[in-house]
Amino acid sequence: MTGQRGLLAAGRRHSLVVVDGGRVLAAGPPGVDECAVAGWSEVVAVAAGNVHGARNTGRSHSVGLRADGTVLAAGWNAHGQCEVTEWTGMVGVAAGWRRTLGVRADGTATAAGRRDEGACDVEDWSEIVVVSAGDWHSVGLRSDRTVVAAGLNTRGQVDVTGWTDIVGVAAGYLHTLGVKNDGTVVACGDATAGLTEARRWRNIRAVSAGSHHVLGLMKDGRVLAAGDDSHGQCRTQAWRKVVAIAAGSRHSLGLRSDGSILTAGYDGDGQRGWTATGET
Repeated sequence: MTGQRGLLAAGRRHSLVVVDGGRVLAAGPPGVDECAVAGWSEVVAVAAGNVHGARNTGRSHSVGLRADGTVLAAGWNAHGQCEVTEWTGMVGVAAGWRRTLGVRADGTATAAGRRDEGACDVEDWSEIVVVSAGDWHSVGLRSDRTVVAAGLNTRGQVDVTGWTDIVGVAAGYLHTLGVKNDGTVVACGDATAGLTEARRWRNIRAVSAGSHHVLGLMKDGRVLAAGDDSHGQCRTQAWRKVVAIAAGSRHSLGLRSDGSILTAGYDGDGQRGWTATGET
C-alpha cells in the first residue's frame, strides 16, 4: 500500500509508476510482457504481481485501474490473472502471485486467477475499501476499519481477526501489516520480515510489504524499513519528502513530492531503472 495509494508498485523483477496524464511507466527486463504498459492511459492506480525470489518464480503481471472504473492487465496469464477486461465499477486493485483482486464501488470484492490456495475467495467480503495481495493470501480493509483475510495461513499471516481502527493494510510473502489511525503498526505472520521492529514504529501513514522486508511511510515524508537487507532494500534512511512507497521482492521504491523516484535494493533485472522519471 502507498501513501498516495496505487501510484507506485513493485514486483518480483519489475516496477510501475503512474505519471502525468494517467500514463504508466515500467522498469524491468527488456521485452517482458509485464512491462508492456506503454499504451495505457487514464490510469489512476497500478499494481504489480509480487512473489518471493526462488528458482520457480519470476514471471509476473501488471494491473492498471482506469479513471472510468475499468481495469487493464498485462503479463503472465497462466492462471487467468489478467482476465479483467470485463471488470467495471472498480475503485481499487491489487496483484499477487498468479491473481488479481478488485474492489467495487459498492464495497464488494472480486478476484481473477489461481484459486487453489483460497486467496481468491473474496466474493463474500463486504464494505471493503482497500485490498492487498501477498504471495498466497489476500487482505481486505473494511470501512469500519476492521480487516478480513483469505488464503494460506502457514505463518499466521491471515490472523487479522481483532484488528481495529486500521486505515491501511499490506500483504507480503508470509506476513501482513496494518497501520492504525494513531500511526502505530500491527503485524502478523513471519517475524523474520521485520515485524518486531515494525510494531515499534510511530507516526506512520502507510505501509508496504515486500517478500522479506517491510516499509513504513512516516507522516513527515521519511521512510522506515525493517527485515531482510541482503540486497540493500532497507537502506531508506536518507529518503525525504516521500508521498508513496512500494516494497517488491528484493527492492524498495519511494515517490517524492516532486515526482522523482528513490530506489534501493536489487537491480539485477532493471527494476530500479527509472531514467525517464529522474531517479534520485
